[in-house]
Amino acid sequence: QVQLVESGGGLVQAGGSLRLSCAASGRAYRTYAMAWFRQAPGKERTFVSSITSNGDSTYYADSVKGRFTISRDKAQNTAYLQMNSLTPEDTAVYYCAAGVTLARYDFWGQGTQVTVSS
Repeated sequence: QVQLVESGGGLVQAGGSLRLSCAASGRAYRTYAMAWFRQAPGKERTFVSSITSNGDSTYYADSVKGRFTISRDKAQNTAYLQMNSLTPEDTAVYYCAAGVTLARYDFWGQGTQVTVSS
């Protein structure tokens, strides 16, 4: 079992930056791929970014490529999402997820709100 707790969301102006954190508990954390998803009001949850268990490979949605960076600190059992050049279209609840593979996520955090004002 893995428990995930997100933090770092908030209100920021367009063009600004935020760094989201996802603190994981459970010894199996290091064996899981990690990902970030987001859900805007009235829309479905969508993929944002993912990182393999060893941190060697990362993946991004086209909409965030070049602006967002995913990383993980195994010593701290934490995954991060650095978000730069934010736009109002990035406004959403951001969820952290963990899974045995990049294709399936079995554990989810409670979400953190990111609001970008124009």
